[in-house]
Amino acid sequence: MENGKSSGDKSSLKPIRCKAAVCRKAGEPLVMEEILVEPPQPFEVRVRIICTALCHSDITFWKLQVPPACFPRILGHEAIGVVESVGENVTEVVVGDTVLPTFMADCGDCVDCKSPKSNLCSRLPFKVSPWMPRYENSSRFTDLNGNTLFHFLNVSSFSEYTVLDVAHVVKIDSSIPPSRACLLSCGVSTGVGAAWKTAQVEQGSTVVIFGLGSIGLAVAEGARFCGASRIIGVDINPTKFEVGQKFGITEFVNSMTCENKRLSEVINEMTGGGADYCFECVGSSSLVQEAYACCRKGWGKTITLGVDKPGSEICLNSSDVLHNGKTLIGSLFGGLKAKSHIPLLLKRYMSKELELDKFVTHEMKFEDINDAFQLLLDGRCIRCVLWMG
Repeated sequence: MENGKSSGDKSSLKPIRCKAAVCRKAGEPLVMEEILVEPPQPFEVRVRIICTALCHSDITFWKLQVPPACFPRILGHEAIGVVESVGENVTEVVVGDTVLPTFMADCGDCVDCKSPKSNLCSRLPFKVSPWMPRYENSSRFTDLNGNTLFHFLNVSSFSEYTVLDVAHVVKIDSSIPPSRACLLSCGVSTGVGAAWKTAQVEQGSTVVIFGLGSIGLAVAEGARFCGASRIIGVDINPTKFEVGQKFGITEFVNSMTCENKRLSEVINEMTGGGADYCFECVGSSSLVQEAYACCRKGWGKTITLGVDKPGSEICLNSSDVLHNGKTLIGSLFGGLKAKSHIPLLLKRYMSKELELDKFVTHEMKFEDINDAFQLLLDGRCIRCVLWMG
């Protein structure tokens, strides 16, 4: 690897040559190759990745063959790193700071970022773009033939170095174990935040979680953290109950063995009229409808976190919506404001209130990324952390 860092003059920064796992075709193994990472532009930072975790969204976009898919691309969006260099107008981090990249922007200046009601930045709104957030049609990656490599979710952490907009980095305490801190870059924050901030789960409440993948388990951890008394997990895989119990799941429903009843009927019978909070963590519009059908009338909330295929629609009976007084809400990044809430969650981890260790089931070398993908595809891991270098 060739380091292009300059200790002082930002104009003298040079490209860095490093290794990256490049997705060149949908569904094909990632190609480990050397690439060039350009210096940061104004409002950007170049970050050396310490470790990166695999998220199911990486799998989704790795397999996707229709827009917003594009190739060649550097995937990865859940990571931790150290600031290697900064562009002009960057004041909140300096070289050597430990940071978490986040796919959601937190500029701190727009009306949405200043409001406690939203985490949806209006200056840099979320979109699945192949470019840098402030610079349309601009990438910081090229292969050794000079061809553009596309970005992913504003992060692209499957590279030893990446360039991020400063609105997408959170400075954190460098003493926190990297393999645990990186989980709050996406998945765990999304699930815990959905329970804690979006739903605001109350002590003694009943929660139902549809889909016990890593996001669903993070919701369970968040519900446990908030004091829910019943946390019902729903999945087609019965082995998920044993895993889920470690995260606070108290009861389990196998949605494949409901016989002649709808899933919502089973849940409504179990809960005496519906759950206080239902979380859809799979990415299925029909499952969102089932979740909505089994949250309690009058105050029940259904929170959707799963990523469905582009163009999917949710169909609800208008009379049910009017008469039953329920809430259906989407939750991106758990409703968290990255720069204020992630440090709070890390403090809760360090004080042993929030449990992160149990999410990490595998740790591997970055070079073994395709083996790690297979573990996730086979459902044999919750989070696999890949170490650089």
